[in-house]
Amino acid sequence: MRFAPAAAALSLCLAMTASITIAGDVRAPDPRAAALIAQGQAALAAGETEAAVDAFEAALAVDPGYTPIFIDLAEAARQQGLQGKAIRYYRDALERDPGNFAAISGEGAALVEKGALEKAKRNLAKLQTMCGDACPETVALQSSIARGPSPRLAIESTTDTAPASN
Repeated sequence: MRFAPAAAALSLCLAMTASITIAGDVRAPDPRAAALIAQGQAALAAGETEAAVDAFEAALAVDPGYTPIFIDLAEAARQQGLQGKAIRYYRDALERDPGNFAAISGEGAALVEKGALEKAKRNLAKLQTMCGDACPETVALQSSIARGPSPRLAIESTTDTAPASN
């Protein structure tokens, strides 16, 4: 009975430590992966999407547990016009981190570019409940929805539905 207070304090300390380590999943990437990510982001900013994808995939091979790499890969896929592939990368990021605002917003923007406005609006509603209307990711998705599908998609959809002339 005389050890009960000490045991209670020790168990409380261990419970807090365990909850902090589980909740604190935010970590820095492996230094080699960080260098590759920086290289990929520079290539992406320069418009060299293939070089960016190569760097991001190499970073993923070095540090497969670092979730933000999936968001970088998705951004590169969007710049290449591969919205379906981008959506898959965003969903991979969301499987690992369901509350990742950047992944929710990016997936919504890719859905808009693909023409799936209703699904994008669901992402917007999710963002609004999670981080509010002033959140940068919410504002970015709202502006993407306001712009609508990409002009290239609109041109492709009108040529696909145009009657064939012989």
